[in-house]
Amino acid sequence: MSAELVALGASLLAAGILARAGRRIGLPTIPLFMIAGIIFGPNTPGLSFFDDPSDLGLLATLGLVLLLFYLGLEFSLGDLAKGGRKLVLAGVMYLTLNVGAGLALGFSFGWGNREALVIAGAVGISSSAIVTKLLVELRRVANPETRVILGVVVVEDIFLALYLSILQPVLGDAQGISEILISVGTAFGFLIVLAVVARKGAALVGRLIATDDEELLTVCFVGFAVLLAGIAEEVGVSGAIGALMAGLILAESPVRRQIERAVLPLRDTFAAVFFFAFGLTIDPGDLGDVAIPIAAAVLTTFALTVVAGILTARLYGFGRRAAANVGLTVLARGEFSLILAALALEAGLDPRIGPFVAGYVLILALGAPILASQSKPISRCIPQWLLTSRAPGAPSG
Repeated sequence: MSAELVALGASLLAAGILARAGRRIGLPTIPLFMIAGIIFGPNTPGLSFFDDPSDLGLLATLGLVLLLFYLGLEFSLGDLAKGGRKLVLAGVMYLTLNVGAGLALGFSFGWGNREALVIAGAVGISSSAIVTKLLVELRRVANPETRVILGVVVVEDIFLALYLSILQPVLGDAQGISEILISVGTAFGFLIVLAVVARKGAALVGRLIATDDEELLTVCFVGFAVLLAGIAEEVGVSGAIGALMAGLILAESPVRRQIERAVLPLRDTFAAVFFFAFGLTIDPGDLGDVAIPIAAAVLTTFALTVVAGILTARLYGFGRRAAANVGLTVLARGEFSLILAALALEAGLDPRIGPFVAGYVLILALGAPILASQSKPISRCIPQWLLTSRAPGAPSG
């Protein structure tokens, strides 16, 4: 046991030090945690903290549970409703372009139908963690287009919950249309039951969890999230959905703000373990085999996010600068792509998905903040005729 504790402590410390160094030059933490796993994993020469990624299996799963739990906690249908049809249209437009392109790319790679569905989700969904951090770090929270960016992220979150429920029976290799329909029906049924609990029983669950003692509150809400994730797995649904719905239920409770404050250090610590563990599974030598698919996916995503930014600017009457801000801010990929890849590898899908998603996420997670910070000069490359006249208060082109 002492050896495992030393390895775990060294892994967290190495990931933290590398991420801290990256922070100083404006890089996000998610890809750096993954790079730490690659460097100190079994597939690279030198010091290896863990020879078998499954040794971190339970802790990495807990990281996944807390990531999705926090997402559910931050989920707000109210914010989406306030944005009206335009906001929904912008989100659907973004997803249609990027998920559709991801699906086309997945089929073009020829790795299999299930793999194509995973690639569609991995390519199509932005990193809400990186997006929100970028908005704060670049001091754009008050910009008119920021509300639209956050609305797109909310629409993506809804899509993720539905997509996971559909993807689970596919990853489980259900046989025949009837079996697939039963599995999808079970997943949707589970979602509906928990959605009803969130709507009608959140106050009751909140009273069950609530306490003035922060220690006991933490024990209770973590237990609730892990319990629902486990129940979800037992009924044949992804544990990620259970964790997401646990957060959604408590988001409607009076103790939401207390839980948000208490869960952050736990989420960040165990999420680091999840990303580090994913890095352990990546052999850098395999990246060369998927270099062309990675390049194709990166270029396609960049082009389509810029197009989505321009279309969103037209919809809202924004100028070129706002169009570039929208497109380049939602360009980053991160936790959701890695979650889908981890689920695919666990289900025994084509192992090339691992290095493909790793390389794709690394490039966009590191490149998107740099591009977003340079949105002003980049916006000059957008022809003004592609945009309608600016709305009042919109940034100039």
